Amino acid sequence: MTDPIYLDHNATTPVAPEVFAAMRPWLELHFGNPSSSHVHGRRAAQAVQQARQQVAGLIGAQPQEIVFTGCATEANNLALLGVARALPPGRRHLVISSVEHPAVAAPAAVLREQGWELSVVPVDEHGRVSAVAVAQALRPDTALVSVMHANNEVGSLQPIEEIAAWTRPRGVLLHSDAAQSVGKLALQVDALGVDLLTLAGHKFSAPKGIGALYVRSGTAIRCVLHGADQEQGLRPGTENVALIVALGAAAELAARELPALSDRLRRLRDRLHERLAAAVPGLLLNGHPQQRLPNTLHVSFPGVSGRGLLAAADTVAASLGSACHSEQDAVSGVLAAMGVGAARASAAVRLSVGRATLEDEVDRAAAALVAAWQSLQLVPLN
Repeated sequence: MTDPIYLDHNATTPVAPEVFAAMRPWLELHFGNPSSSHVHGRRAAQAVQQARQQVAGLIGAQPQEIVFTGCATEANNLALLGVARALPPGRRHLVISSVEHPAVAAPAAVLREQGWELSVVPVDEHGRVSAVAVAQALRPDTALVSVMHANNEVGSLQPIEEIAAWTRPRGVLLHSDAAQSVGKLALQVDALGVDLLTLAGHKFSAPKGIGALYVRSGTAIRCVLHGADQEQGLRPGTENVALIVALGAAAELAARELPALSDRLRRLRDRLHERLAAAVPGLLLNGHPQQRLPNTLHVSFPGVSGRGLLAAADTVAASLGSACHSEQDAVSGVLAAMGVGAARASAAVRLSVGRATLEDEVDRAAAALVAAWQSLQLVPLN
């Protein structure tokens, strides 16, 4: 029995062969602790530094501005809670968007419980926040704005550069969760204007369990875990050398393949959309039609539930939305924030292609989804 066609790359991506090859020696042969002064430790420390340079190169940062973490969730927590710990008491106002991932929304809620004031800026029907609306939420005591670069469900891109044009002159720090966009789009931190940026390795061909936080030099931030002084004192604990090497290799691979990879993903995504729209009258696109991730297609199939459709199309592996809460039947918080009605929201599925996706797989997946939708139309409603 063959595996279903994988169209869930926003949940996680396969580890690229080049990445596994780079990581493997650090699992089999090289075991040193980077903090050790002997040859085994120095070798590990050099590998970590090389990976730091590779990750920095992908986003146009300096190597010392990269802090390795265990995942994007940890990086987001470090960004919000670490900045909160570093700033004076008079700066206790935080601004986020209404479609942030729980990895940002949850630490923001923790800060609110600790006495911070939290402003949540709404999004439009496409899932995009207005930079002007963010600017209107700024106050003299605003310390930090955190707006994701690309939404993990509908793929809509946020106007981070425009937001930075409002925050920077006011001395307000800007963080962006770019877990979904790094490796799919060519990003440069200076062009974005961010002070902090989150990366997730398993979203662009590295293994799960490794992430990074970009921290612009001079940004006020303190650790949220306490221990030794690894990662410039911001992330104590012995470094996971093998996974750090893997993240560096994935970053180098992405830097080499972009922007050609973005163009290829966009063609595959649009091919899938065209085939579905041609065969399913009333198919609705959720998210911005242009300003979205090149690999993401979030659509609602009329007259069926998304869960029922994916169950009927068992030759396709896709999801209803965020993998973090894919088993819940409640309407997606992202779609609710966009003003999407319950019926349309329950009929939605997220289809996301990746660097290994083939045109033939897209065509077969489209045919399977169309056949599943057609079969469900024949089921009597009682």
